[in-house]
Amino acid sequence: MTPHSIDRAARPSVWSGLALLLSTAHAIVMPDGVTGKVPSLGWNSWNAYHCDIDESKFLSAAEVIVSSGLLDAGYNYVNIDDCWSMKDGRVDGHIAVNTTRFPDGIDGLAKKVHDLGLKLGIYSTAGTATCAGYPASLGYEDVDAADFADWGVDYLKYDNCNVPSDWQDEYVACAPDAVQTGPNGTCSTALEPNLAPPGYDWSTSKSAERFNAMRNALAKQSREIVLSLCIWGVADVFSWGNETGISWRMSGDISPEWGSVTHIINMNSFKMNSVGFWGHNDADILEVGNGNLTAAETRTHFALWAAMKSPLLIGTDLAQLSQENIELLKNKHLLAFNQDSVYGQPATPYKWGVNPDWTFNYTNPAEYWAGPSSKGHLVLMMNTLDHTVRKEAKWSEIPGLSAGRYEVRDVWTDKSLGCLSSYKTAVAAHDTAVILVGKKCRNW
Repeated sequence: MTPHSIDRAARPSVWSGLALLLSTAHAIVMPDGVTGKVPSLGWNSWNAYHCDIDESKFLSAAEVIVSSGLLDAGYNYVNIDDCWSMKDGRVDGHIAVNTTRFPDGIDGLAKKVHDLGLKLGIYSTAGTATCAGYPASLGYEDVDAADFADWGVDYLKYDNCNVPSDWQDEYVACAPDAVQTGPNGTCSTALEPNLAPPGYDWSTSKSAERFNAMRNALAKQSREIVLSLCIWGVADVFSWGNETGISWRMSGDISPEWGSVTHIINMNSFKMNSVGFWGHNDADILEVGNGNLTAAETRTHFALWAAMKSPLLIGTDLAQLSQENIELLKNKHLLAFNQDSVYGQPATPYKWGVNPDWTFNYTNPAEYWAGPSSKGHLVLMMNTLDHTVRKEAKWSEIPGLSAGRYEVRDVWTDKSLGCLSSYKTAVAAHDTAVILVGKKCRNW
């Protein structure tokens, strides 16, 4: 690690307009007016390696991102997760980098990653220790933010572990992954006596205060650093997260299993109103290439994450990733929808399918989704059942469309399907049909 060479007191902040942006738009807008507007794309170390990390793994991932064409497709973050530091406390008030794992320090790694045309992310926690027990940032926000900036960091994943008792919230919010819920995912004081009263302002909570402290510390730096809140959907982050960071985790951790994929889709289907430019529900790191997900389940996983406009952070050993999955991650239609600079809203459910509309069900969530984009309406039909089902997308049921004939393209094959009055297809178990509905055909 190189010594600090910049006089922090003399550096102008790139965030000088932050307070104005917060007071007028009630949302974080990064100073360059571009970064964070659409979901982040990149790679994160946790799902592949957990704490078994070192510089070579990040450089290898960075090189594959470039050589595979993933960088050209938009994936530009290489993000360090937990366990990058020494575990036995701070040195002179600073988190000490584990120089056995990172012999050139985080700043040395950042330079190598930047030289490849990529950006570097790092990890900390708004608590007394990270989730794996390493030094964290609560009470040290200014010190750590300044170190991250000096090291050349571009992105901070900020977790929520090891919160001390004096920083616990007065109430709990209705977060199904954190509290007991009743029928259809509802909460009540009978099930959770400490449930927040109706109308409670969660932006005044201690959770918001903890995360805002890091937002404010990053705002003082001369380097632009994206803040991603890994807060698991608690403290009703959906109501205030957009004042603090550009994305926020909306659930507990993902696992590479079909039940985890549908679990997260179900929860997020009820939280789509909080998604827009500079603000995204983070459905967690992608499991493409991991676990026992079938090819069909992997397609559904990626398609729904892209359509929900979650950040898309690859979470596997890229050197072992199949070409089929690399091509899936590069699907130009799904990435175009996720990264659309004109339409900020995500795809949303327009029909539940197996269950009545607005049913909260982890096994069979909403199956019919659609959303507008610069290229047309993205329409998805997911099959949550264990056998093939024939499905139909009817234009009259989709918000923004009406009866008629439209130009339709298959998102998976990139083939034109011609002018159709609806789209009917057989969808295999756990797979998802995805089409792009373009202009109305002439003479209709």
